Amino acid sequence: MSSRVTSWDEAENPLWLVTGWLLRPLYLGLAFPSLLYVAAMTVFLFRPPDLYWYYADRIAFGGLVFFVVLRTMALREKVPFIAGLSLPMIGLTALAVMRALREPFDVQSWSIIASKFIVPFTLFHLAILVFRGASERRHWEIFVILALAYLVFTAIAFLLDARSLIFPRFILDESMGFHPERARGPFLQAVANGVSLNLLGILAVAFSDKRRIAALLLWLVLPLAVLATMTRAVWISFTVSTVILGFCLIERRLHRVCIALAIAGLLGGLAMGMSSRFWKTTLWDRTSERGPVDARVAVYHAGWAMFQERPLTGWPAGGMYDELARRMEGYHLRTFYVHNTYLALLVEFGVPGLAIYALLFFNLFRLSRVVPGEAGPVAVLRKVWPILLTVYLFNAFFVDMAYQFVIGLMFTAAGMLCSSEAAA
Repeated sequence: MSSRVTSWDEAENPLWLVTGWLLRPLYLGLAFPSLLYVAAMTVFLFRPPDLYWYYADRIAFGGLVFFVVLRTMALREKVPFIAGLSLPMIGLTALAVMRALREPFDVQSWSIIASKFIVPFTLFHLAILVFRGASERRHWEIFVILALAYLVFTAIAFLLDARSLIFPRFILDESMGFHPERARGPFLQAVANGVSLNLLGILAVAFSDKRRIAALLLWLVLPLAVLATMTRAVWISFTVSTVILGFCLIERRLHRVCIALAIAGLLGGLAMGMSSRFWKTTLWDRTSERGPVDARVAVYHAGWAMFQERPLTGWPAGGMYDELARRMEGYHLRTFYVHNTYLALLVEFGVPGLAIYALLFFNLFRLSRVVPGEAGPVAVLRKVWPILLTVYLFNAFFVDMAYQFVIGLMFTAAGMLCSSEAAA
């Protein structure tokens, strides 16, 4: 029989060509899970929690989980389980899910549960599996630099009133989110934007082994971006963390960074204060403003009273915010939130919820212990890890951390530290 008739050469047969192209995404997803991971984090960055655009980030998250799980099964790897961290996260997720199941189905409630508990829990374990090698961590380094550059650029563009340069355009929509008069970024919330700038800045220092110049340039303009958030808690945490960072990393290059940062921040602040009456007035008004403080104190009193009524069981998901609004009759706010992560846990889940959360972060702090023989960016990350956690926890006093990008940064870094421990 002629070989021309029976030949099924893969390079010539259209069926094989089509099959190859159809399977190529599967191959890329299995071969480069770190790229999928940073792609999912990019989607999280541009999806604020109070928009109903939940399909994009859920699709990205589902695709990431699918490919990493499939790769884990193909390589016959063990699913990571870190008892000190996995168990508290399972406990918090279980409390949130059981609380939501007692109420009629609500898309927004389940979206918040996913952002605060389910997604971080999953990202932590996926990061252990994904970021085990130097090449995968380089992908994360590039993502950190690019995300920081974008947020810095957007904040400074807002500060200079260059609105045409801000993307995406929903950031400028005053009918959405909070703080339209501040640099709030794609989170539509100034505190979340400021915390992201601070955390990404610290991560850029830890992972800037190959891109020191880019990290240095970003740190030179980072004070202006933080200033543009017009948020006192962010200013305080950024200033203190920068000083501690300089003492923590006793290296000449870090000394130069911190000195340049201090000079840049001082000169930038003086230049704006002396050259622009508008910004001088704005900064002074923001520093001395009492209205938001009084409103927060009133919310804290109302939330604390709700906790005292149900200290062990918490309030049902459907009635919690309605009850909070009822107790805030003298304030005409568009939405009513507790604006404090710890008080929100007490109101939602009672004492058990806050106790599990405290146990989780106690074990997270323990990841800063030195691992013998560890070197490179992960070793630097372990050294600055307490600073990273403290920045997050301090700002959690002023906002309910429901921003999956911010939480994802924290638990991705935690997963990398656990992956390095396992490798050692």
